[in-house]
Amino acid sequence: MADHATSDNPAVQAQLDRFAALSPGRDILGLDRISALLAVLGNPHENLPPVFHVAGTNGKGSTCAFLRAAMEAAGLTAHVYSSPHLVRFNERIRIAGKLIEDSALAPILAEVLDAAEAHEIGPSFFEATTAAALLAFSRISADACIIEVGLGGRLDATNIINSPLVCGIASLGIDHEAFLLAAEDGVPDDPLTRIGWEKAGIAKRNIPLVTVYPQEQALAGIERAVKETGAIHHQEGKQWKGWWTDSYIGYRDKHSDLRINRPNMAGDHQAHNALLAIAMIKAQSAISIPDAAFEAMAANMRWPGRLQKLGDGPLTRDLPKGTEIWLDGGHNPDAGRAISKWLGKYDNINVICAMLQNKDAKAFLKPFGDRIRHFCALPVVGHESWDVDELASFGHDLGAVSACGFDEISAALDSIISANYGRQQMGRHHPNSILICGSLYLAGQVLKLNEEYPT
Repeated sequence: MADHATSDNPAVQAQLDRFAALSPGRDILGLDRISALLAVLGNPHENLPPVFHVAGTNGKGSTCAFLRAAMEAAGLTAHVYSSPHLVRFNERIRIAGKLIEDSALAPILAEVLDAAEAHEIGPSFFEATTAAALLAFSRISADACIIEVGLGGRLDATNIINSPLVCGIASLGIDHEAFLLAAEDGVPDDPLTRIGWEKAGIAKRNIPLVTVYPQEQALAGIERAVKETGAIHHQEGKQWKGWWTDSYIGYRDKHSDLRINRPNMAGDHQAHNALLAIAMIKAQSAISIPDAAFEAMAANMRWPGRLQKLGDGPLTRDLPKGTEIWLDGGHNPDAGRAISKWLGKYDNINVICAMLQNKDAKAFLKPFGDRIRHFCALPVVGHESWDVDELASFGHDLGAVSACGFDEISAALDSIISANYGRQQMGRHHPNSILICGSLYLAGQVLKLNEEYPT
């Protein structure tokens, strides 16, 4: 979303236009530029509330949202830095529980960019955004700071934080290969081991690193990073255990035995993300969260664009009664598998999909491809994405009754409704269910069209 960050506020838009032109560094990971930029800003990252630092291929944003929900249920406040935004740039920076206001955002973006230009630093978009968030967080008090890794971990700009309170790693898989699997001396050879090692690069000496069950190769990479850094590994299945049923989730370690209602979010993967958040909180002692707050966390957590059921709005209002639209920004094979598990209650489903060209569309669709009835392919507006006809051919190959390319969401919806209206064929519980998926850019577009703005 970096290239297309926009705002209705002229002062903010003026700074976002400057951000869009940032170079060099867009395709280079490393800590040199962020270190230099923060130094001229007074090293704000050294003056933050206690930091919860979260990495992962999938689920890190949801884990951060669960952490915030737990803290707020306990009456605490938290700064949150996450990416990307879906509709408004402000979503990336949450100050003591609330999205940063335009009146605060414009001057802090200008301050960061002015400093970068004055010292000829040339940060990337993400580095400058990270600096702005850390600067804002350092100036306003809060009980905690929740930081989501942008890409990888070891060389991500957020890894400038030297003394987090606790680190966590959500679900791991292969993604962003051009960056995270780039040739380098002294790194693990196996791809998934390398991914685990890169993500665990956020680990710090004597700091808890909390992990969920990873694949064996990824665990080998994590354990190598733990050994190299001297972090304290809190591994699911060893130092803590988590489980879930259709009605509750359970957590246990040597000090706690907790059972709460399942999160109010679709998918087993969200139960696992909630457990990771609980385990991260339990792994530290500086911030106390009563067990009762975890029940409220599960009930109150919201994370838009992740198996989100759309509400009443311009996009959904005129659809036939009983039609459900679900929105998910997942775009890699692990996300496809999570969607497949969630689809267990459906016989089949209509799918509207758009994917960036650098994503493996076949691998994403394959896990749930046998339950796609009508498949509509869209472009990702403003980005290099799969040709709609080629993407539609994947849906056809997977057995969809029909598969076509469209230019706009409205045309895709019209096609699906025409094919299904009046027929009870789309699932045992929801006759006309539609999944819009494949890209967070698309998710943002859909939320904007339906006037469901993240808050």
